[in-house]
Amino acid sequence: MRKLVLAASIALLTACSAPQQEQINFTPRAELSNSNIVNGSSFTLTSKDVRSAQYVALVDSGRSNIEPIHSKQNVRITLENALLEQFQSQGFRSSVNSENAIVVEVQELLVSVKHSVMENEMDARLVLEITAETPQGKLVKTYTGTAERTGALSASNDEIQLVLNDVSNLVLREVANDRELQSYMQERF
Repeated sequence: MRKLVLAASIALLTACSAPQQEQINFTPRAELSNSNIVNGSSFTLTSKDVRSAQYVALVDSGRSNIEPIHSKQNVRITLENALLEQFQSQGFRSSVNSENAIVVEVQELLVSVKHSVMENEMDARLVLEITAETPQGKLVKTYTGTAERTGALSASNDEIQLVLNDVSNLVLREVANDRELQSYMQERF
């Protein structure tokens, strides 16, 4: 029994001292409105992350070694907070018991990185589905953002982080400027 406890302790200590996977900062910036389109219309905001994997980048160094990189922040919560800030800047008010609802679904968020010693190629993609639902019906919209970037030498985590946040900001801007979504929420919320 004593040997078993000792072996388990050694295994646990070894796991704790193993190198941690690298992580990058996911900090999308909300696109804030300068003027209200409504005055205090309420809604309930929920979100879900339906991605098959939780990493935000895959780095292929070409030596049969593909390394996933995760975000330091929770992707779903970070995007939900940015969208909440955007809607509030337009005059909407978040409530826990509103009959109006916005559901945000994160369907895809990934930066694919292929690099060698001499160059790198990054392809980023974010797909968000936003459902605005009222007792009178619902509007479902899908927003897709893509970005490509090439550079000399290997891609650093800072460069991957920049592309990830840029593609996220692009989609948030598209949501903020979507006249159809604004009109739907303005008329029905």
